Amino acid sequence: MTGVAQGAAAADGSSWHTIEVDLGERGYPVRIGAGVRHTLPEVIARIGARKAVVVSARPGAWTPDPGVEALHIAARDGERHKTLAWVEELCVCFAQFGLTRSDVVVSCGGGTTTDAVGLAAALYHRGVPVVHLPTSLLAQVDASVGGKTAVNLPQGKNLIGAYWQPRAVLCDTDYLTTLPQRERINGYGEIARCHFIGAGDLRGLGTAEQIAASVARKAQIVSLDERDAGLRHLLNYGHTLGHALERATDFALRHGEAVAVGTVFAGRLAGALGRIGPERVAEHLDVVRHYGLPTELPAGVSTGELVALARLDKKATRGLAFVLDGPAGAELVSGVPAETVAAVLDAMPRRATAGAPAR
Repeated sequence: MTGVAQGAAAADGSSWHTIEVDLGERGYPVRIGAGVRHTLPEVIARIGARKAVVVSARPGAWTPDPGVEALHIAARDGERHKTLAWVEELCVCFAQFGLTRSDVVVSCGGGTTTDAVGLAAALYHRGVPVVHLPTSLLAQVDASVGGKTAVNLPQGKNLIGAYWQPRAVLCDTDYLTTLPQRERINGYGEIARCHFIGAGDLRGLGTAEQIAASVARKAQIVSLDERDAGLRHLLNYGHTLGHALERATDFALRHGEAVAVGTVFAGRLAGALGRIGPERVAEHLDVVRHYGLPTELPAGVSTGELVALARLDKKATRGLAFVLDGPAGAELVSGVPAETVAAVLDAMPRRATAGAPAR
């Protein structure tokens, strides 16, 4: 059963949170807490692998020993490196190392690393086991869990991908102490949107508890809808405009920041469509502001460009589509009139200057 449980004790006497992603034979644990990266050898021993390829965006001191013969590859973290060419290079390295279907691939990095390495693992030999060690708050809260792997095309984000569930996810909160302030706040974009998809108000919790609650909600959704047939669309709350903003700013606006602005927009759009009242619209702004995230559209990005980019979203099969709050909670709303979307965008405040958002 999907849920949050207290796990084994860490070296300092504290306990870890463990969430089980309930997918039957493909189910796996997500372990959250300080020092959980050191359990990697135990995880790999359970898999039974004799070799491991470790793709890491972190220095050696922060990349745990897998406990078996290993090839270490430096990751290319960042959206610009989420390409099929990088996936091909990884697979060539797997083959040269003699990796078999009984071995394992380990990703250690942010969400772009888990996405690309996960896709390489899904494609090589038609699928080899993968273990994720997400090192950013954004990746721990969202990208590493759920089995979505993907790379980008010039035409859009995550347009080439596969579902490939990991064997385990180790969310070591020690990694978060090394993040720059902007990158740490960036991760709260996914936590903020969880407020509106059934995770409850997480603002009063500690970071590990916020991660655990966010992952637990995602695990519940994924266990019911692994392949985006319906309910899993909820996880895209704030993402349709968010992805458009990333593209429109050439990724100067980071993913969590873009999702945060997209969440504010989703509240305004739901209000414009009569789905929620003014207080709930304002709650979107209040929650995003609480986490220190941007709430304004970036300067220099036109409404027309954002509407055009939103049309490229994978959910947009029947016109513009957004996950929006409503009387029965969040749901996917298709066929949203372009003129309504444009009017809401035009009414949103914009930053006076381009560049990194103000805090």
